[in-house]
Amino acid sequence: MKAMLLAAGRGERMRPLTDTCPKPLLKVRGRPLIVWHILNLVKAGITEIVINHAHLGHMIVEAIGDGSKFGAQVRYSAEARALETAGGIAQALHLLGDQPFLVVSSDIYVPHFNFEECKNTLEDNDMWGNPHPLDQRDVAWLYMVKNPSFHPEGDFAMNLMGLSNDSSDGSSRYTFANIGVYRPEIFADIRPGSYAKLGPLLREIADRGQLGGELYRGDWHNLGTPEQLAALNTPLHASGNASTN
Repeated sequence: MKAMLLAAGRGERMRPLTDTCPKPLLKVRGRPLIVWHILNLVKAGITEIVINHAHLGHMIVEAIGDGSKFGAQVRYSAEARALETAGGIAQALHLLGDQPFLVVSSDIYVPHFNFEECKNTLEDNDMWGNPHPLDQRDVAWLYMVKNPSFHPEGDFAMNLMGLSNDSSDGSSRYTFANIGVYRPEIFADIRPGSYAKLGPLLREIADRGQLGGELYRGDWHNLGTPEQLAALNTPLHASGNASTN
């Protein structure tokens, strides 16, 4: 499995820190955010990594290089302007291949996530070894977290059939953790170089009943401001389950 780390965002709310440093290179507990992901991916045996970049992207390339110092093989997808999540993935499809791939936002902090679990989430066969009909198999698999205070309504409802836009049956809603596995064909209609958001695409997939997912209960932080970054770096910070933005 290949992985893509999304690193092209400007990080407006993290200014002034991101005026001179791309957000993925900001350090949490002595290590850049993006390096936490690279090391955890390599630990899981996922060594082929694609990184997209735009704002101060040269600094990311200089810091990470070809990935060999981390035991990885890193390739880059440069964007003249940030193309949003789906647009960035579509731009990099030629580097990601024709098999399901993992995508992680490089500005989240999730130090204990086991990426090994991602490898078989979109298998073509069911538990009895029978092929899924093409119109029924999941084409994306999302990792969800309990709704943080900044996003109390969540993104999708979770039930036995997968993730849904509709929670009228009483299903609990959860927030997308910005970690997902995708089949490349779902981005095929997005022209490389065009601006496209991932959210609307995922909602369409959910409406077709082809969006799977599971709840992640570990330590997860979506860092949005300098104050939140500073709080996470304080020696007294409690490292239990948490969600911040």
